[in-house]
Amino acid sequence: MPSPEGIYHGSVRAFSVAFVAIGLVILVRTLVGGGGPASFGVILGALFVAIGVARLWIASRTAR
Repeated sequence: MPSPEGIYHGSVRAFSVAFVAIGLVILVRTLVGGGGPASFGVILGALFVAIGVARLWIASRTAR
């Protein structure tokens, strides 16, 4: 049986990957739809990707 700490770290990684995936989908959808580099979808997608990557990085640094 996994420990509660292991479950927590796994769920943090899963949600972080989900944030990156959602951000990439938003970026692609916005660019395919004709959005420019300063459009709301590009900014929102980039923020989702940045938050997901930052959270993955933080989780990798604190899981030691």
